Amino acid sequence: MITAIILINADRHLINGIADELAGMEAISEVFSVSGQYDLIAIVRVPRNDDLAALVTDHLLKIDGIEKTNTLLAFKAYSRHDLEAMFGI
Repeated sequence: MITAIILINADRHLINGIADELAGMEAISEVFSVSGQYDLIAIVRVPRNDDLAALVTDHLLKIDGIEKTNTLLAFKAYSRHDLEAMFGI
């Protein structure tokens, strides 16, 4: 399972709608509205790199109001939660 964190700058008038649209995508497990340099953070969990590439280069481009993204690829999870069991297929 590949985990990525997508940091999103968005048109401030469209943040709620963008967050709802992102939350409805199967590959996105969580969306956070945050303070600071970014407006939204999306947590992505996909089985393959190609799935992440399609999400970022195809699906996010079609969402009006997303102005900029920064995608971070997670190497290792340091957590007390068994994420693989929670999101395993």
